Order: sequence, then structure tokens, then C-alpha cells
Amino acid sequence: MFRITDNKNEINRLWLVLTALFLLLPLFAYSQGDKKFIRQGNREYEKNKYAESEVYYRRAIDKNKESSDAVFNSGDALYKQDKFVDAGKQFADNHDMNDNSKKKSASLYNLGNSLLMADKVKESIDAFKGSLRLNPDNMEAKYNLAYAQDLLREQEQEQQQQQQQQQDQQNQDQNKDQQNQQDNKDNKNSENQQQQDQQKEQQQQQGISKEDAERVLNALANDEKNVQEKVKLAKALKEKTRTIKNW
Repeated sequence: MFRITDNKNEINRLWLVLTALFLLLPLFAYSQGDKKFIRQGNREYEKNKYAESEVYYRRAIDKNKESSDAVFNSGDALYKQDKFVDAGKQFADNHDMNDNSKKKSASLYNLGNSLLMADKVKESIDAFKGSLRLNPDNMEAKYNLAYAQDLLREQEQEQQQQQQQQQDQQNQDQNKDQQNQQDNKDNKNSENQQQQDQQKEQQQQQGISKEDAERVLNALANDEKNVQEKVKLAKALKEKTRTIKNW
């Protein structure tokens, strides 16, 4: 009896082990499937066939959405295709998926590169700083951080210069408008003064003409009076001469 009981217990234990293996087998195959696609993607990546490698990495992700390696490698493939925004999303996801500090640092470093290439300089600086906090010995992150900071300063200086130039141009335009308004006002005042001078001159000319006319009339009247007096005087002398007789 003892042996029979023992055999039954052994059979039950064996059955439990086989059942557990049977249940774990799909998960194992599932995990191996994403690893296979990752290896195929890596081979294509090494041949500089980045689009093909991206396809395999995405297949690996479809097999196992928790595969941080597939997510990270797909970011690399996208980066090599100059798809910097999409690559940055993959590196950001990889950062959230990892607990290992060095892997998180690497994902932030690649995120910084992607943001820098996407012309998001301020955001790249934050990513590089985060990478260095997790891995202070990353010299490439230090170099890229310094480069991004210098680039940001240059951009800010250029922006300030552009704003100053725009402000100077606005001031020049305003001064020009004010000068034009003043010139128009001066021209109008000058025209008004000319009109006033012309009117005054016309009035003066009209007044002189009237005075001259009166003088001419008076002169003519005086001349006529003188003529009449001369005529009377001549007649008187003639009459007086006639009264004289020659004896």
C-alpha cells in the first residue's frame, strides 16, 4: 500500500509539473518570437538597412509590447531615417519601461539627440541633464549638453538681435511718419502764408491802383482847369490888344 500511495503522489507531482510547463510554453515561445525579430532587425540595422530593421523591431513589439529592447532599437532605426520626432517618442517610452538606471540614462541621451536634431534645443538640454543625473560618467552626454547650451545661447542672441532690428525699423518708420506729417504741416502752413501774402499783395495793388486813379483824375482836372484859365487869359489879352489904336 505504501508503495502504491507513493507512486500516486509521484504521478500527481509529475502531472502538475507537466501542466505548468504546458501553460508556460506559449509565453516562452511568445518571448522567443520577439527576440527572433530583434535579432533579425539588428542584422538589417548593421547593413544600414534602417527601414527594414524598423519593420522587424515593430514585429517584435507586436509580439511583446513590454520588450524595451525592441522599443529602444526601433528608436535607433527611426533616428537613422531622420524621423527624429518619432524616434524621440520611442526613447521616451523606453525610459518609462526601464527600471535600470543605465538603460534609462541611455534612453534619455538618445532622446536628447532626437530633440536636438528636431530643433527642440531647450527640451534636449533637459534630456541630457536627466541622462547625466542617472549616469554622470557619460562623456558624450556632457559634450552634447554643452553643445546644446551654446546653440541655445546663439539662438537667443540672434532672436534678440532680430527683435532689436525690428524695433529699430519700427522706430525709423514712426520717425519717418512723424517727419512726413511735420513736412506736410509745414508745407500747408507755407501755402497758407503764400496765399495770405498773395491776397495782401493783391489788396495792396488794388489800393495803389485806386489811389493812382484818383491822382490821375485830380491831375487831369487840374490840367483842364489850367487850360481853361490859360484860354481865358489869352482872350483877355487879345481883347485888350484890340482896344489899342495906332494914332
